[in-house]
Amino acid sequence: MRFKRNFIYSITILGLISNVQAGEWSGYIAGELRYFPESPLSIDQYDHFNIAFSAEPEYHHEWDNGYQTFSFVPFIRFDQHDSERSHFDIRELTWLKATRDWELRVGIRKVFWGVTESQHLVDIINQTDLVEHPDTEEKLGQPMINLALIRDWGTVDLFLLPGFRERTFPGKKGRLLSGGIPIDTEQTRYESGAEEKHIDWAMRWEHSLGDWDIGLSHFSGTSRDPRFLPSTTDKTDKFVLIPYYEQIDQTGVDLQITKENTLWKFEMISRDEQEGRFTALTGGFEYTFVGIFETDADVGILTEYLFDDRHNNGATPFENDIMLGMRLTLNDAQSTEFLAGAVLDIESNASFYLLETSRRLGERWKLSLEAYIYGNMPTDDLAYGFRNEDFIQLELAWYF
Repeated sequence: MRFKRNFIYSITILGLISNVQAGEWSGYIAGELRYFPESPLSIDQYDHFNIAFSAEPEYHHEWDNGYQTFSFVPFIRFDQHDSERSHFDIRELTWLKATRDWELRVGIRKVFWGVTESQHLVDIINQTDLVEHPDTEEKLGQPMINLALIRDWGTVDLFLLPGFRERTFPGKKGRLLSGGIPIDTEQTRYESGAEEKHIDWAMRWEHSLGDWDIGLSHFSGTSRDPRFLPSTTDKTDKFVLIPYYEQIDQTGVDLQITKENTLWKFEMISRDEQEGRFTALTGGFEYTFVGIFETDADVGILTEYLFDDRHNNGATPFENDIMLGMRLTLNDAQSTEFLAGAVLDIESNASFYLLETSRRLGERWKLSLEAYIYGNMPTDDLAYGFRNEDFIQLELAWYF
């Protein structure tokens, strides 16, 4: 029912905007095939193959000599097996007023903070759209009022964030669940009595000083990362996990230093939550060999260290890990790219491997291939529930 209402809402908005003569449309329509070589941990989950289709059109309109802009970016997906993955979201629905020394944005937006490759600790404004992909890169649109003050000594962004977005999770038939245990979002709990109506706020200062790009941020409000409480369903007494969202204060810093062919990257946060304050960081570098073997191709070598001082008590598998990777960019007319990487747990020897590659086909088509492998997961590791969730994903997208 929720998906049906949202779909009708999206069609209504698209119909209204289609009557507007000014502005530009762009975006993509994509088909996706996933293959899981191993059987699921739960008998309710689908086995092996899954097909899905998605679309993300974008509409942008400028006026007032470019000082005002309206943007609308809806997203919709239909999934073969998982009803929770069939969903609609407004990624962006924003009015922008710009001047020389300030900018005001009102509406729904996606805001990205961070510089590291393996995880984005400081990126906290938007909620993760976890039904899309387990890499947590996809985000839900966040209602906000954002005032940016542009000065010679840097840009200060002030955020008022009304309306909390709950994290999306695969349904009982979907894959990529922790150990096949269903997550019951109907029993979601909050620390704040205002629940999802709690008003959060955030601020960020960023500036470039020569080779240095610096960001300092602070967030106060409802955590985007839920804890999970063991419980049972009301009707069948089946064991489930309940998301619990607590109130937090998080201060973060991110740095990127550019030195010839080397990018040094660093993110660190200090977060105060119910169980106390903790610190986490990710740091490393990427070195690029330009024009290897006298060709147009570039090869980048990446390495990062991931640390969380909660150790095994934290709700993260990255408490003492190292990431190794290689990026190959052919710089050809088809924009062919390859990325291979591994995250290795120094203490438990758990490992995670990924391969991502993409290539344009003609002017409007793009073919992408991904492979995710979870290896040697010990029973006490948070990622143990993913031990049977290796998958290969093939996507073909048409851009307009």
